[in-house]
Amino acid sequence: MAKVKPIPEGYHTITPSLVVKDAAKAIDFYVKAFGATDRGRFEGPDGKIMHAEIMIGDSIVMLGDEMPEMGARGPQSLGGTPVKLHIYTDDADALFARATKAGATVRMPLADQFWGDRYGVVADPFGHEWSIGTHIKDLSMEEMRSAAEAAFAHQ
Repeated sequence: MAKVKPIPEGYHTITPSLVVKDAAKAIDFYVKAFGATDRGRFEGPDGKIMHAEIMIGDSIVMLGDEMPEMGARGPQSLGGTPVKLHIYTDDADALFARATKAGATVRMPLADQFWGDRYGVVADPFGHEWSIGTHIKDLSMEEMRSAAEAAFAHQ
């Protein structure tokens, strides 16, 4: 008998799982905004998506419809989210533009940041926040501290 891998092929140690009000529309949005690939969906008897998976770059993201009776509520029902999902990409400008063109709202404009990334934040139409970045400069912790001090001194 073949041994089952404890972490399935293609998954990482941490895999985000999102709850959204309309998972089917969210999947369509993520395909359009982030170039996600729809890996499949499992619907319950009521037609709600109980489990779906998309792939963004080399990362799987699980998602499903809100099911308040099971304690599963999305950011719109909760009045916001304290969580950001981060996407590293070769071209933050292109992905940021793609996401906003698809309907994401800018929360933090894309700009070169003191920690060495070109970075910005968007909110999707379902209430989840996504930071988008391209690493543009390697910095030591001391260089980052100095850059942070300089950045905060100008605020």
